Amino acid sequence: MEILRSMRSVLLAYSGGVDSTFLLKALGLAGVRVLAVTASSAIMPSEEVRTAMQRARLVEADHRIIRLDVLLNDDFVKNTPDRCFICKSMLFEELATIAGTERYEYILDGSTASDATEFRPGRKATRRYGVRSPLEDAAMTKEEIRSLSRDLGLATWNEPSSPCLATRIPYGQRITEEALRRVERAEQYLRSLGFADVRVRDHASIARIEVRKDDIHRFLDSEKRATISAMLKSFGYVFVSVDLDGYEAGRMDRLIAKSP
Repeated sequence: MEILRSMRSVLLAYSGGVDSTFLLKALGLAGVRVLAVTASSAIMPSEEVRTAMQRARLVEADHRIIRLDVLLNDDFVKNTPDRCFICKSMLFEELATIAGTERYEYILDGSTASDATEFRPGRKATRRYGVRSPLEDAAMTKEEIRSLSRDLGLATWNEPSSPCLATRIPYGQRITEEALRRVERAEQYLRSLGFADVRVRDHASIARIEVRKDDIHRFLDSEKRATISAMLKSFGYVFVSVDLDGYEAGRMDRLIAKSP
C-alpha cells in the first residue's frame, strides 16, 4: 500500500480481470486519483469490455474506454512473437497522450511477480514507456492477489484468466477479423455448455479445443460431440478437434521454443 500512496495520480491500463481489478480497488483504498482506461479492440471480446465497465463502476472508479485499431497495424497482423509488444506499445502511446494532456503522474498496469516468469514480450513496452507495475514491485503473485481479492469481496477472485483473442492464433498465421470473431463465438458457446477454462486455438480451417483435463471426457458423448462440432463448423471451421493434453496457458509459445 505504501507504493500506491506515494503516487498522487495514475492512469491504469484496465482489462477488468483479476489483477487489474484488485489494483484498481487498492488504488481507491489508498486515496489515489485514478482513471481506469480499457482498450476496446478486435482482440478483446465485447463481453469483456462491458464487464470492465461494470466492475469499474462497482469499485466506484472513474473509467474510460478508448478504441485501439490493432488490425490497422500490419506489424501486429503479421503475428510475430513480438505481437504483444506491438499491441502494448500502441496502448501505452495512447495512455501517455492522455496522461500528458490530463496531468496524470504515472501510467500503471496490473503485471504481477508471476508474470515475470512467463514469456511476456509486452513487458518491453512497459519499460519503453515508463509504465509502472506496482503489484510486481511489491512481489505479489497471482495466488496472493486472488486470496486478497476474496478478502475484499471482489467477484474476480476465482475467475479464470482471459488473455486476448490473438493468443489463440499460431505465430506466423496472419490475424484477421474473421478468425478473431470465430474464436470468440466458439469460446462463448463452449462456456455456455459449462466449460470454464477453455481455449479454441485457430489453425485456419481447424479449431483445436483445449479444456481442463477433467473435462475432456465430456466429448465422449457422441450426441454432445456432434452438436459441438456442428456449431463450431457453422462459425467457419472445417475441422474440429480436441487437444488430448488439455488446457495449458501459453501453449502457443511452444512453437517459439522449437523454432531454429
